[in-house]
Amino acid sequence: MKVDVYVPLVLAALLMVAGPAVSRLLAPAYAARALVITVGVTAATSTWALLLLGGTLLDDAPPVVAEAQERRVHIPDPVPAVIAVLALAAIAVGAWRVAGVVRKHRATGRMLRRLRAGHATDGELIVVASTVPQAFALPGTAGAPGRIVVTSAMLAGLDATERRVLLAHERAHLRYRHARFQVVADLAAAVNPLLVPLRETVAFLLERWADEAAAAEGAGRASTARAVARAALLAHRAPAPYRSFHLSQLAITQRIAALQAEPLPQARLLAVAVLASALLPAIGAADATTDFVHSLGRALML
Repeated sequence: MKVDVYVPLVLAALLMVAGPAVSRLLAPAYAARALVITVGVTAATSTWALLLLGGTLLDDAPPVVAEAQERRVHIPDPVPAVIAVLALAAIAVGAWRVAGVVRKHRATGRMLRRLRAGHATDGELIVVASTVPQAFALPGTAGAPGRIVVTSAMLAGLDATERRVLLAHERAHLRYRHARFQVVADLAAAVNPLLVPLRETVAFLLERWADEAAAAEGAGRASTARAVARAALLAHRAPAPYRSFHLSQLAITQRIAALQAEPLPQARLLAVAVLASALLPAIGAADATTDFVHSLGRALML
């Protein structure tokens, strides 16, 4: 347990470095899927590793200590008590961060439901009369399909081809359920701060995935690049509180450059390799769990 329990934590740090490189080598649809699964597994296993570290404090429980003293048996500490306490503190901080992410997503969901209720429509498009240029995909729920929300200002600032690209881009977000990908990345980053850069990488890949889907739908890569640039320029001119995250905060220039270059390869073997890396922290956590159970069993059988 002294080594295996740290494997998920070490691999989370390595993933933080390797994740952006994967986004530059692999087609966005494959890269996004591989990274989301990997960060989800890494977040879960690193949390479990922290629980195991914190659980070693059970050896210091008064009944166990008293029994050991009575039998004159020395119980070795699997890890220093300081590390166990820090692990429990990290779990508490992670739980607090996860609660914040859940509250944020619930608040966003309530706002989107009110928007949906205020613009009842049978079509996929909801046009909001607003001077703020915005466009986003409204994820579907169990009782309602997804919708594309676009303001009148955004539509007025684009020509016919650019509007088709914009709608195709947002339609791709709905078709491939990108909102779920982002929720997983957000929760993983909340659980393990080492995965925060991967949250941003996933968000970027989802936008690139939608760009490629829009280009493949018939607009072409050059037209899609122009539409992305134009929509980003319009969104950037909006007042700061209203700027769309995916149109202003992410690397727009990188998205445009990617559309102007040849498509990245699917490289399925690379995607499989990324997914296989998620097995390593799982194996480490499983081995550490076995050691922990044996250690706990010895302590309880004094």
